[in-house]
Amino acid sequence: MPVHYVINKEQRLVLTVGEGILTFTEVERHQDQLLADPNRDPKFNQLIDMTNAKEVSLSVAEAKQIARRAVFSPDSRRAVVASEKSVYGVFRMMQVYHETTAGHSHVGIFYDRDEALQWLGIKEDSGLF
Repeated sequence: MPVHYVINKEQRLVLTVGEGILTFTEVERHQDQLLADPNRDPKFNQLIDMTNAKEVSLSVAEAKQIARRAVFSPDSRRAVVASEKSVYGVFRMMQVYHETTAGHSHVGIFYDRDEALQWLGIKEDSGLF
């Protein structure tokens, strides 16, 4: 599966990992799974690790649709880590849509996982998951 996740209740964090080529259907399915998961707390933060993603294949309309969905509360922080410039760019575009259409401003896009964790307020990566 190109997208999977783990919920860490102690850290109040959802870790989402994407690999390979991700499509709209896979990203939407992931959001559906999160919304249905009884262990998800909408107040949790999220780390989206896309360092092993090669491509995120979304149209502009699909990116807007994904960004509009309220999976987490407006106060939650979401950090995306990407190593591919094109993947980084897609998430940067979604960040803008998320901020302008959903009114959420707590989304950060990073090339470095440690910076993302620091931004989320997590001091150490080891033993996180």
